[in-house]
Amino acid sequence: MSYDRYIAICKPLHYGSLVGSRACAQMAAAAWGSGFLNAVLHTATTFSLPLCQGNAVDQFFCEIPQILKLSCSDAYLREVGLTAIGFCLGIDCFVFIVLSYVQIFRAVLRIPSEQGLHKAFSTCLPHMAVVSLFVSTVLFAYLKPPSISSPSRDLVLSFLYSVVPPAVNPLIYSMRNQELKHALKKLFQLSSRSN
Repeated sequence: MSYDRYIAICKPLHYGSLVGSRACAQMAAAAWGSGFLNAVLHTATTFSLPLCQGNAVDQFFCEIPQILKLSCSDAYLREVGLTAIGFCLGIDCFVFIVLSYVQIFRAVLRIPSEQGLHKAFSTCLPHMAVVSLFVSTVLFAYLKPPSISSPSRDLVLSFLYSVVPPAVNPLIYSMRNQELKHALKKLFQLSSRSN
């Protein structure tokens, strides 16, 4: 998304040649490949753990830190290793997003018209909001000290980074659609009149 925004704003005349099907396929393959590598490493490490505290996880999905809590062995080094691997795979993507947005903001701030400035920011800010929500909750969930860990807090954090960003993505991106804005405005006006 950030690369698409970068090309659309900073190099609009080259958009068709830079964001073709080949570039999209390469970006998708890189994302899927790193996700698959991360999943294989986590799965292999998790299946090698002896579980002695049952197999019920206090989450709505089997998250690695929760599974490590069920292990009989000292799982601290494994957790640190898995977190480091996930961090290394994710930092590349995060740095790419940040660098793309730095370039975008440099280009946007040179736009003389206020309408062009508003359009560029309204294109970029929704993606930044979703990425920021995801990254901040993931960082807090995985890097928080064990002393402040609680099952309810862990559940809320995992919900915030696994369910909320994918759920709000379509809503945020469709809010630029004028028909949807008009329909929501009518809905809110009708509900305020009935109260």
